[in-house]
Amino acid sequence: MPKAEADFNGLQIAALESRRATDMARMIGRSGGVAHVSPSMREVPIEPNRGAIDFAYRVMTGEVNIVVLMTGVGFRYLLKSIERHVDQQRFLESLSDVTTICRGPKPAAALREFGITATHRVPEPNTWRELLQTIDAHVPVANQVVGLQEYGVTNASLIAGLEARGATVEPVRVYGWEFPEDLAPLESNLRAIAAGQRDMLLLTSAHQVVNMLRLAEQLELTDELRAGLHRTVIASIGPTTSQMLEECDIHIDFEPSHPKMGHLVTESAQRCQSMVDSKKRLFAASPEYRSKPAEHPSDSSLFMRACRGEATERTPVWLMRQAGRYMAEYREVRAKQSFLDLCANPPLCSEIMCTAVDRLKVDAAIIFSDLLPILVPMGFDLEFVAGDGPVIHNPVREAGDLSRVKPLDRPEALDFVYETVRQTRSDLPESIPLIGFSGSPFTLASYAIEGGGSRTYTHTKRLMQADPGAWGGLMDTLSAAITTYLNHQIAAGAQCVQLFDSWAGCLSPTDYVRFVLPWMKQIIAGIAPGVPVINFATGNPELLPLLRGDRRTVVGVDWRIGLDTAWQRIGHDKSVQGNMDPTVLLANPDVIRSRVGEVLEAAGGRPGHIFNLGHGVMKETPVENAIACVEAVKELSRREPSSS
Repeated sequence: MPKAEADFNGLQIAALESRRATDMARMIGRSGGVAHVSPSMREVPIEPNRGAIDFAYRVMTGEVNIVVLMTGVGFRYLLKSIERHVDQQRFLESLSDVTTICRGPKPAAALREFGITATHRVPEPNTWRELLQTIDAHVPVANQVVGLQEYGVTNASLIAGLEARGATVEPVRVYGWEFPEDLAPLESNLRAIAAGQRDMLLLTSAHQVVNMLRLAEQLELTDELRAGLHRTVIASIGPTTSQMLEECDIHIDFEPSHPKMGHLVTESAQRCQSMVDSKKRLFAASPEYRSKPAEHPSDSSLFMRACRGEATERTPVWLMRQAGRYMAEYREVRAKQSFLDLCANPPLCSEIMCTAVDRLKVDAAIIFSDLLPILVPMGFDLEFVAGDGPVIHNPVREAGDLSRVKPLDRPEALDFVYETVRQTRSDLPESIPLIGFSGSPFTLASYAIEGGGSRTYTHTKRLMQADPGAWGGLMDTLSAAITTYLNHQIAAGAQCVQLFDSWAGCLSPTDYVRFVLPWMKQIIAGIAPGVPVINFATGNPELLPLLRGDRRTVVGVDWRIGLDTAWQRIGHDKSVQGNMDPTVLLANPDVIRSRVGEVLEAAGGRPGHIFNLGHGVMKETPVENAIACVEAVKELSRREPSSS
């Protein structure tokens, strides 16, 4: 990420910080922002807290074997709740004898104040995921009673994770989060966000999100606030807050490198101007994406239901590059024109895809197009050269070349793609969902810098590492263009969109987080609400946990990792797509059927699996083998209806 000067440049910055409201306002002001900090909550102890008193007695009598402390202030409230009813020293001595797990440094510090050293401390970013990973590594919880000190809102995912590991969970609430006594500043801030009068919103707690939406509901301002939030750059302090935003269907544009308030303000100031400018360009170019598209008959299809993580009668199946050179019908059409000419012919593109859908009997269609035409209206000279593939004759190699890269201010220059969407949607059966797509910003940037395909990505990595400011500028421009492009495809009739990151596998997770992830979050946040987004990056399974996106994101998996392992890394709360090796389709039907069965077995019948290859169909594939694959998926994945 570019190390720009931390300066909000006079932008209007909202924050809902309560405990450190003065510090937050001062930091925003020092970084050049106009601060609008309105406290959104106050901690309220539960009194009298019979649950906490009972919990303390159970610790002292040895009935609770493991205690999980979620917050430092919560532990202090726990002691305050029991001080008049329980011998505090005896309770502390009993607590020191059991296994204690602290979610980060603050509860560990609170324990130390009373002479207790935590048995285990959860590493950053201190979410429930890291907590469960710590337990898996160090603390067998099967058949154990786990006391869980909560902090306002019950974490259903954490409790489910503990119970899945065989624990009996005893939650204890020690305080709740109520509105501040003076609601006027918070109401004023929410109305300003709804009216589009704030450029950025900084959030430091999941409970701020809850109270923000609670008050909006009381004010009958929910729809207006959500629309305003969609136009505002949202910065979340870290994964726990981001998870709450995700669960509330609020997009996230930015997370700092460390979940601390200082990092949040400083790093937001570094990137705020470019993110605000991108969002303004996006709305200027894509006014139609501001609300969820109208319902379509295919919304109830197997594919769309699987995208949403719903149970299906069988596993839906489609194949990447399912209309391509392996089909005689495609080769016949392709022989009469160049590839770019074909991509610019919507009726032919629709015919090719609809023919493939009809022959294969797949459950979804994807528009016939290519990753690179988006670069042409952005100033790149693109040619598909026989034998060499795509060639860009004017690549960007250094900061000075960026002046040639144009934003996609005229998205109508790609109307042939949107017309392909409209034509294909019209020609397909209404029950078949249509997928639009784009290249991801890293892959498009690599083509733009390398000038074509590459094995080493030398020029790309040189610019990325040596001039992060130039890299960030290019990624800003590409990301805004991709978001606009996909929203126009959705407006034209696509029910889902897929992001292809064909070359991201050359990156380490560290470099992906630093040089790609911030812009991927920006794109996914900007795509029309409620539309599933398939995020597919090939080549490095270590990137999979970074592809989770937001609530509606489906993670594409290639063949380099078992689907069961991949899904565990991603998280079973996400839908996944994949992941049979495309070369299997070169084998005989018995082998294909067997390997299809292996992928389905790895999926375990879990809702949210979309069968696909780990990459596109190879040109040497017999069409009959692709058909055999689809038939095998349909037969082997069929589930018996549950009896009532």
